[in-house]
Amino acid sequence: MMLTSLFVFACALFVAAGSPGPSVAALVARVISKGARDVLPFLAAMWLGEAIWLTCAVAGLAAIAETFHYAFVAIKWLGVCYLFYLAWKMWFASPDREDEALPDAQSPLKLFLAGMTVTLGNPKIMMFYMALLPSIIDIHAVTVLGWAELVATMFLVLIVIDISWALAAAKARSFLKSRRAVRIANRASAGTMAGAAVAIAMR
Repeated sequence: MMLTSLFVFACALFVAAGSPGPSVAALVARVISKGARDVLPFLAAMWLGEAIWLTCAVAGLAAIAETFHYAFVAIKWLGVCYLFYLAWKMWFASPDREDEALPDAQSPLKLFLAGMTVTLGNPKIMMFYMALLPSIIDIHAVTVLGWAELVATMFLVLIVIDISWALAAAKARSFLKSRRAVRIANRASAGTMAGAAVAIAMR
C-alpha cells in the first residue's frame, strides 16, 4: 500500500482508539485496581479483536456481519455482563486483598476472554472498521500484502496508545498507599468498568 494511505489510516485509528471509550475505560480500571504487571493477556486480546474486525472489513465481510447480526449482539451482551461482573467484584473488593479485585496473574485465559469480549462487542470499534475504514482506503484494492501492512500499522498504533494508557493508570495507582485510598480507587474503577458496560449496551 502507499505510505500516504497507511499514514491516513494510522492517524484515523490513533484518534479513534486514543479517545476514551469502553475498551480504554476497561483497561484503565483493570490496571488501577490490579496493576499493570499481568495485563498483557487483556491487551493481546484487545489487539487481536481489532485485527479480526480489520480482517473482516478488508475481506468485504460487512454483509456477513449484518447477516450474523444476532451473533454479534450476543457477543456484545456477554461483554456487557462480564464488565458488570468485574465492576461488582471491584466494588466489594477488600483493600487488603488485591486478589479479589479481578482475575489474578494465574488467570491469563480469563483476562484474554475479558479483553476479547470487550473488543468484539464494542460498537465503536466495529463501526470504525466496517463503516469508516472503507472511506479511508480502497478496500477492494487491498492485497494480502496490503492487509499485512494494515495489520502491522494497526498493531503499532494500538501498542503505543494502550501501553501509554496502562502506564498512566499504573502511575496513578502508585499513589494509592492507604486502605482508604485503595478502597476509593477500587470503587472508582468499579464505576468506570460499569460505565464502560453501559456505554457498550447503549450503542
